[in-house]
Amino acid sequence: MIAFTGQEGLDAEKLLGPAGLIACQWTDFESRPEQLEMARHVQKALRGSFHLAVEAGTGIGKSFAYLAGAIDQALRQQGKVIISTYTINLQEQLIQKDIPFLRDILPEQFTARLAKGRNHYLCKRRLEYALKRQMSLFEDDPDALIRVAEWARETTDGSSSDLPFVPPMNVWQAVQSEHGNCKGRKCPYFSKCFYWRTRRQLETADIIVANHALLFSDLVLKQSGVGVLPDYQSIIIDEAHNIEHVAEDHFGIRISQFSIAYLLDRLFHPKKRKGILSFQKNAEQARQLVKKCRQAMQVFFAQVQAWYVHAGEEQNGRCEAEFVEDNLSTTIKTLRLCLSKLGEHTQDEDEQYEILRYADKLAVLESDIKDFLFQRKEGCVYWVESERNRHKRIILRCAPLDVGPYLKSHLFDAYQSVILTSATLSCSPKAEEGFSFFSNRIGLEKFSALQLGSPFNYQQQVKLYIESNLPDPNDPTFPDAACNAIKKYLLKSEGRAFVLFTSYVLMKEAVQRLEGWLAEQQMELFVQGGQLNRMRMLESFKQDTRSVLFGTDSFWQGVDVPGESLSNVIIVRLPFAVPNHPLIQGRIELLRQRGENPFFNYQLPMAIIKFKQGFGRLIRSKNDTGMVVVLDRRIVQKTYGRKFIEAIPTCHIEMSTDTDFNHS
Repeated sequence: MIAFTGQEGLDAEKLLGPAGLIACQWTDFESRPEQLEMARHVQKALRGSFHLAVEAGTGIGKSFAYLAGAIDQALRQQGKVIISTYTINLQEQLIQKDIPFLRDILPEQFTARLAKGRNHYLCKRRLEYALKRQMSLFEDDPDALIRVAEWARETTDGSSSDLPFVPPMNVWQAVQSEHGNCKGRKCPYFSKCFYWRTRRQLETADIIVANHALLFSDLVLKQSGVGVLPDYQSIIIDEAHNIEHVAEDHFGIRISQFSIAYLLDRLFHPKKRKGILSFQKNAEQARQLVKKCRQAMQVFFAQVQAWYVHAGEEQNGRCEAEFVEDNLSTTIKTLRLCLSKLGEHTQDEDEQYEILRYADKLAVLESDIKDFLFQRKEGCVYWVESERNRHKRIILRCAPLDVGPYLKSHLFDAYQSVILTSATLSCSPKAEEGFSFFSNRIGLEKFSALQLGSPFNYQQQVKLYIESNLPDPNDPTFPDAACNAIKKYLLKSEGRAFVLFTSYVLMKEAVQRLEGWLAEQQMELFVQGGQLNRMRMLESFKQDTRSVLFGTDSFWQGVDVPGESLSNVIIVRLPFAVPNHPLIQGRIELLRQRGENPFFNYQLPMAIIKFKQGFGRLIRSKNDTGMVVVLDRRIVQKTYGRKFIEAIPTCHIEMSTDTDFNHS
């Protein structure tokens, strides 16, 4: 056994090098210079207490690289390290595969735990209460609660991911652990509580794996002296290109008619006579107020809908303060006060906790409505979204124009060392210049930058085809020409392709034009937003080696399909964000006010990063080969187009000589 751990820490070379411990234990392991360099830099940043941004190309094996740094901190007893990811898949890889492997081969031990949000855990006290009141609480699937109770007697994990079935949302919400609905040490189930047992385990863990949303919740709460996670000293953020979007949601507002209606229904549904107030003896006033709130909600959202139809569509939903009358928050406040009074006079302590928890939820809703209507959050954009489906859902949205100050104060100023990594953080081969867009967007001022290319041989594995003679994407003839070009390349790869769009409108038009032809070619078509959910669609796509998948935003990143199932990625248009979206529009205006060029300082670098993400879908292993096709001629006809090509790995490029795409 190689002695390289202890109080001195973990030697990255002896772990990840050609003759290192992993190579000795894992016959298929290939020591990669890029991985080793990243591990050294992560270790140096954590030991030296400075921030580090690492762009790690596909295939480097960045998880082992930053885990080496995290374990080094643990073995030197330098405090807890949080590793935060965006996707569940990466969390599972770390907890179920990478960390157990390293723990097994290292001579000295460390502990690592997965942290989940509190509402992922069952509360035994609330389950007992729900079973006692199930006839009054639930109208659908009466057996679901019984099945949850049976599972609760057997499970040792106690989290929803351990359930053998997916219960209705209202059933799980009635039994989940909640802040504000917990007796703590006074609860008879405290010693056996799934949530508090996990919390105690996290207290003793060296490494905690969490997701971005949970990390951000904790960062905010830590500012006021509390938190949902134990104290930690260092933070490693994987999939870091997503943190700006997570921050938008976390520091913004989202109010939907559906969410309000659901909350009121859980209190009391007059037609079904179900809900927590349905069995309360002294709750007639509260029940009547629920009815008034529902009426006020309908009037309120009817106002919003009318505004959207007559004025909102012209402004893409962007609204001014008090654009409609606030007839809702006062009614909600009255109900909240009534529930607080009712809860205080309720003899049953469990019922009291349930009622007061709903009062807390109404207080948050009341505050959000006022914040939105009176636009009390400075530096934010406020807008209305109208989902054009059979429910015609209206959503009120608010997000910061610049999340940088929030992240600077809550994250970078609060912790000495934050490691940020992803395969797509930079917009240029020059490290300092390339990272400036990312760092400016998130408030990262003083940091070290490391740009590591992929170990894969893109010159041999990838051919990039550019259709320079297609009409401009804004030309009305482009959709027809693009569809004919798509046919050409699908025949070339015999299906096995992702076709990536930047808008649902163009994707749906392409579906109408191509679905019959694809059927004739015996190529199965999968379309984002269809009958299959994302996970099932991907699994079906992987199994059928002649299929084609049409996708928009979420398929440009975070999708891993190694092997022959994906041999062709067709990028229909360069992925510039829609400039009239309220948030994008607001940021463009802000940049203009600052005297900056919005296109070159915001729209272009954002598009380059997304282009890199789309390109990166193709090669996921050293044995993958295939083609990437760009149908947008601006990549060669505009001066800025070369920036897209410079940002991706060097590969063989072939320009199409076709001139007629309007006939096939």
